[in-house]
Amino acid sequence: MKGFGFATHGGAEQLGSVDVPRPEPGPGDVAVRVAAASFNRLDRFVLAGIPGVPIELPHVLGSDGAGWVEAVGVGVNDLELGDRVLINPGLWDGTCPACIAGIECQCRQFRILGEHTQGSVTDRVVVPRRNVHPIPPGLSFEQAAAAPLVFQTAWRAIVTIGAVAPGETVAVIGAGGGVATAVIQVAKLRGARVVVASRTAGKLAAATALGADATLTFSEGRPLDRVLWEWSGKQGIDVIFDSVGAPTLPRSVRALARGGRAVVIGATAGPVVELDVRTLFWRQASVRGSTMATRAEFATMFEHLVAGRLRPVVDQVYHREDARAAFARLDAPDLFGKVVVRVSADA
Repeated sequence: MKGFGFATHGGAEQLGSVDVPRPEPGPGDVAVRVAAASFNRLDRFVLAGIPGVPIELPHVLGSDGAGWVEAVGVGVNDLELGDRVLINPGLWDGTCPACIAGIECQCRQFRILGEHTQGSVTDRVVVPRRNVHPIPPGLSFEQAAAAPLVFQTAWRAIVTIGAVAPGETVAVIGAGGGVATAVIQVAKLRGARVVVASRTAGKLAAATALGADATLTFSEGRPLDRVLWEWSGKQGIDVIFDSVGAPTLPRSVRALARGGRAVVIGATAGPVVELDVRTLFWRQASVRGSTMATRAEFATMFEHLVAGRLRPVVDQVYHREDARAAFARLDAPDLFGKVVVRVSADA
């Protein structure tokens, strides 16, 4: 079976068509014929190689996908062949103490489609039945493929880990990534006042159109903590969503309000950070990590997606033969939303 990925870790020069075994559904599984898939910044790290994470080679990229039910395993009786579905890329064993407690994303065997397993930019993906959901009315395959990873990540980060309450201030560091577009929407749904801070002004109008209450630019001369502190009336920000890492997190912490929370879901620009802990204990603030979501969090998020209160943001859609160009789009300075690949000509 053909897929888009790599046979050797490295840079974009390693990307191309790869051959991987065609998966078959076992008991309780569903085989999805992929119509559309999308990239995340995670795919860049998978390509480069993640220390401590064994990755089967050759490897297909892509965590998100949507398509048609093509086959089902024994015990799956509530789906019809041809049903339009999207895939939750979070995989858990269902038997460990964390899973039994309903905290599936803390499962010791937790995996992400496309990172720990073969990915979605291919003809067929097999996942457990619990990972398959009907595409919400009004969403295309491309929109459906843009939703699962970023919205579940945003939901847990804002609602559970960040504990955002109505009326609080939320700052989103960086304007263009798919998770940022989801965080803006989830934070507004929670009744927060949202400010988006970016080094470049080009994408801030789109953030405003998505619901941001204010937008700011920062630079070496006007650093992140200063612009956030001034915008907040020198009160600080209640919750700061930072997925950039080394260049911004120390300054995000300095901009926190008393009792404020910096929520980290990634480190796209560097993982090693030096913090002044005096800010944390004096303001009784905290830095919290978050990744993916529990099954219940995904279900709640999905209800809002079905109701149209959350909408996937698609930057561009590429045909399968242009997947390399789609991957390169992740680094475009004007990126805003998810990069989607139309895998099947029937989509």
